[in-house]
Amino acid sequence: MDNLSELVEIFAAETDKANMRKLLEELLTPAEREDIAKRWYLLKELYKGTTQRKIAHDMEISLCKITRGSRILKQDDSAFRKILSQMYD
Repeated sequence: MDNLSELVEIFAAETDKANMRKLLEELLTPAEREDIAKRWYLLKELYKGTTQRKIAHDMEISLCKITRGSRILKQDDSAFRKILSQMYD
């Protein structure tokens, strides 16, 4: 089993939210955690219909980063789109 598959197994098996947070805090640097949280925020905003320019302005990030998120949500098999649909629809 490769390393990414092992991490997926570990995260999928973890049911305690506090322990999941601790795992992420131990694995990722503060900057990496912030980047992931920002990416999640921009995916939510895109899904809700916020324009890419408004997101870029509000978050002070480039349109290129936002375009990546937009492409993810346009994929037919997007896991994030499915999750966001369950959250907002």
